[in-house]
Amino acid sequence: MQLNVLDIYNSPNIGIFLRANDRFILLPIGLVESKAEKIKDFLSVNVARTSIAGSRLIGILSAMNSTGMVVSRMAEDEEVSMLANATGLNVCRAPSPFTCVGNLIVANDHGAIVSPILSETCLAAIEETLSIPVKRMSVAGFYQVGSVLVATNTNAVVHPNASEDELDKIRNQLGVDVEPATINGGFPFVASGVVANSQGSIVGPLTSGPELLILSRAFSS
Repeated sequence: MQLNVLDIYNSPNIGIFLRANDRFILLPIGLVESKAEKIKDFLSVNVARTSIAGSRLIGILSAMNSTGMVVSRMAEDEEVSMLANATGLNVCRAPSPFTCVGNLIVANDHGAIVSPILSETCLAAIEETLSIPVKRMSVAGFYQVGSVLVATNTNAVVHPNASEDELDKIRNQLGVDVEPATINGGFPFVASGVVANSQGSIVGPLTSGPELLILSRAFSS
């Protein structure tokens, strides 16, 4: 798997703007075409342009796998319809008062880990929409599990303070190996600076040489 470096809107925090699975990349409507083509090629996916709740912060307002997508309750009807039509995925608004669902859910095609602050009703909606088992837990002392963990169908990276017990639980729930890592010069909230699927990965341009080595090893395992 190739590891690529790219900024979005001159920001190294690419993960807040993008959301990918093995077939699609969700891109903000206003992103320039030349950058969209690079992302498409890096991840070997089709492009679906959208906004969520009128925002370009797609990464923190959504979570998805190859079956479905959970979006913020603030997503507009037109956006939900557009996403469903463009991707063919099940799309649901999270029945939760917490809007940044991308920070609270991490999922692949094997399972999902979700924040302990989400209700049983929300867990049931996630499980039904994504068609995978769901486990509620915190990671490295944070309930924002979607911000400290990035998972594809083949591997995952996580906040460097995750315990051995948490690493074991992540491996068991998501069905992939996981490695501790940082991004963009030591930032431990890895989802802010990584977009990845089973075909490729993209990281923010402030990522250091040692971080690139760790991430390259993690995403090629």
